[in-house]
Amino acid sequence: MEELILIGGGGHCKSVIDVIREQGRYNIIGIVDPMIAVGEFVLDVKVLGNDSLLPDLASRFKNFHITVGQIGSSPIRNKIANQMISLGAKFPNIISPKAHISRYANLGVGSVIMHNVTINADATIGDFTILNNHSLIEHDVKIGNFCHISTGAIVNGNVTIENDVFIGSGSVVVQGAKIPSHYFLKANQIYK
Repeated sequence: MEELILIGGGGHCKSVIDVIREQGRYNIIGIVDPMIAVGEFVLDVKVLGNDSLLPDLASRFKNFHITVGQIGSSPIRNKIANQMISLGAKFPNIISPKAHISRYANLGVGSVIMHNVTINADATIGDFTILNNHSLIEHDVKIGNFCHISTGAIVNGNVTIENDVFIGSGSVVVQGAKIPSHYFLKANQIYK
């Protein structure tokens, strides 16, 4: 199994740990989080320390995943990604075995594809994006970097979602819509 360090220890981290355990590909070495005491645990994963450890960890480990959640904008996730990329870190995608990803879909790096997500043909998912449980990404959708498609959201065909967009739980994005960068779509809304 490959070794993996998680950055961020909140609620989103717990969900990602669950997907990693189901995936069975990575041994989680620990979590970096400035708000949780060293030696504490998030589920069964030990907190190693705060962000000051990142340069040392990047010199010893290659795989990282950003487990800071994203509601609204994503400047913290973006800052962490840029810092770690400059240190030579790699960001594999974390993909639930319960997700369906078309063989014709394209994925960037550092994203998490949660349980029961569907990504259909010719969809493109950017870097560091969260596709939360039961989200549906239809054919020919283009999703940018640092987006979060929340639980149960439906993104219909030929939609373009630019960078740093949050799509709330249960929302529907209508066929062919274009969502600009930094947009926040509340839960259960329809975007045309």
